[in-house]
Amino acid sequence: MTALASRYDLSGRTALVTGAGGLLGRQHVAALVETGARVVVTDIIMAQAEAAVTAIRDKIPSADLVPAALDVSSVDSIRTVSDDLARSSIAVDILINNAAIDPKVTSAPGVAHSSRFEAFPVPQWQTEIAVGLTGAMLCSQVFGGAMAARGRGVILNIASDLGVIAPDQRLYRQPNVTHEEEQPVKPVTYSVIKHGLIGLTKYLATYWADKGVRVNAISPGGVFNNQDPAFVEKLARLIPMGRMADVEEYRAAIQFLCSDASSYMTGQNMVVDGGRSVW
Repeated sequence: MTALASRYDLSGRTALVTGAGGLLGRQHVAALVETGARVVVTDIIMAQAEAAVTAIRDKIPSADLVPAALDVSSVDSIRTVSDDLARSSIAVDILINNAAIDPKVTSAPGVAHSSRFEAFPVPQWQTEIAVGLTGAMLCSQVFGGAMAARGRGVILNIASDLGVIAPDQRLYRQPNVTHEEEQPVKPVTYSVIKHGLIGLTKYLATYWADKGVRVNAISPGGVFNNQDPAFVEKLARLIPMGRMADVEEYRAAIQFLCSDASSYMTGQNMVVDGGRSVW
């Protein structure tokens, strides 16, 4: 192994990924496995965590994966997982706060669209904040606090390009919707949560700087996942590289931020968006 490769080597370390059953969650797990880490694969339902484990092992048979059911909005659930891991002599060295509710922007003509700020339901606000932002705080309290006590660890918060810029609501407009109040929009919660994660990153990076815990964020741009072609075309025009990301394109950035390759980096938000936020 070259000196450079050894900086990325995560052999002997254990990572925990929240929301690992989702599209990017699985990619984060695969990225960590590729660099030698054991990964605790968590999702709110055990079946989703196990499905992610099966899918990853299909491509990487040697993957060292531990599935677990974890509700990030419940401190009791987080502590239960932490205690279960401790009983198996597993300490979490790397935490990726990935869990989120990402509501799809769809149109329902004839009614005031509930994604619009004026009509946004308070219960939906509370639920999405509880998962996407409070969940990251709680997981950082439990797993990050243990890292600080041991004097070493890495926390990576998954933000978004929309944690840096505002959503361009023109992307979601539907030509068949005539009334403005019925036009779908990207909900306020998504922006607030992603901006909040970047703030949490900076806070924890300075709070635990003397405890050997590095905390960074990554802000990915949109990932192509067979979205409506009209939407993809409109979004591509806003990106200097002229396209959305491929699903595996963030793996190297995850590996960098979670390994000793980024050992002098903390409190930062790495924007990987094809240049969208530059325009």
